[in-house]
Order: sequence, then structure tokens, then C-alpha cells
Amino acid sequence: MSEVSTLRLYLLRAMYLFMAVGLAIFELPALLHPEDLSRLDGVILSVLGAFALLAVLGIRYPLRMLPLLLFEFVWKSIWVLIFGLPLLLSGGLDPGTTETLTACLMGVVLVPLVTPWGYVFEHYLRAPGDRWGKKQATVRPPLPSDEPKIYQPR
Repeated sequence: MSEVSTLRLYLLRAMYLFMAVGLAIFELPALLHPEDLSRLDGVILSVLGAFALLAVLGIRYPLRMLPLLLFEFVWKSIWVLIFGLPLLLSGGLDPGTTETLTACLMGVVLVPLVTPWGYVFEHYLRAPGDRWGKKQATVRPPLPSDEPKIYQPR
């Protein structure tokens, strides 16, 4: 953790707080009336609810929860590139889609600004991956220092 400055940790915490509060205010109230939701809307709100709860956990553990921010950045980038920009360029944005595009662009801009990219590179890209199977015991030949010591009084 010494690799990441205190300022960067506070920026990460602020981002997690921003995500949790934003979702709690703008998206999650719809969960109070689930009978009015379509099946797909229910799935989306459930995912966003999990996202908000995990963002709260990110306030306490900002580095451990970095995959949540990376996921946020990736899904919003995909949405902007595949759905948002084509609609914007064709003039097909309605008010709801404009709101979604704005929210996604905020994530695409803010997440990279607060992300400690050196930490991500070292701990997610350069670090060796976890093993795939059981840990195998290493067998080595006995060393002379492994011999039992016999106490002999002088």
C-alpha cells in the first residue's frame, strides 16, 4: 500500500462514495416498487444494488476493490462506444439516453483520473497469476543441518 499516495487513496474513496451515493439516489429507489419493473429492469437494478454495496466496501478497502472500478470503466466505455456515440452522431438521442450517456461519460472520464495505474500495472498485469491446481509439496534431499542434534554434556 505504500506504493499509492494518501491523496490517491482519498480520491479512490471519494469515487467509491460518489458511485454508492449516486446509485442510492438515482437508481435504487425503483427497488421499493419491484412490481412495476420488467424482468430486465429488475436484473439491472439488482446488479446496480450489488455495485452500490460493493462501492461502500471500496470506501474501506480502496485498493482491494479496484476491480470494481475497472469493471465500471470497461462497461461504461463499451456502452459509450457501441451505443452512446452512434446515437449521438445520428441525432437519435432521447432524454433518457442522453442521461445515460452523460452518466457513462462521467465514469469514463473520472475513473481513469483516480485510478493508480502504476499499482494496477504491477499488481494485475505484471504479477504472476495464481496457480491453477493444488499446491505441490516440494521434496528436497536432506541437508546436514537437518540431522537431529544430540545433546552431550561436557
